[in-house]
Amino acid sequence: MKTLVIYDSFFGNTEQIARSIAAALGDASNVGLVKVTEFNLESLEGVELLIVGSPTRSFQASEGTMSFLKGLPANALKGVKVAAFDTRLLLSEIESSTLRFIVNTGGYAAKRIADNLKKKGGMLASPPEGFLVKGEKGPLVDGELERAAEWARAI
Repeated sequence: MKTLVIYDSFFGNTEQIARSIAAALGDASNVGLVKVTEFNLESLEGVELLIVGSPTRSFQASEGTMSFLKGLPANALKGVKVAAFDTRLLLSEIESSTLRFIVNTGGYAAKRIADNLKKKGGMLASPPEGFLVKGEKGPLVDGELERAAEWARAI
């Protein structure tokens, strides 16, 4: 199955997750890995599974990821299976209980990415998933790369 993993990353954590997902799904002959800023529409040709990931920034995907999603033509993903992931802070790392509550109720990027992919005609192949980082800049919580690979194989 021809697969494309598109990601954005600020501190390298989301990129590490994207690389783990891509590696779990196959080799470069059938799995592409593209940073959102390097994406072009021709990359979607023949893609059967599209996975998009972003860090969570202010309860949503990065500006680059949102721009990519908005730029996709209507029905660009018709017949394409889609999945979404994000990287997010570990709630226990947030000291303020008020801020923890806001983050917990405000949501994360993966669901918003998945909703946008479906609006462009994609068929959700897996529920949106979040992978944990320690602090704003990371590193990833131990075991998250392995969990990302397992998530990808389950799609």
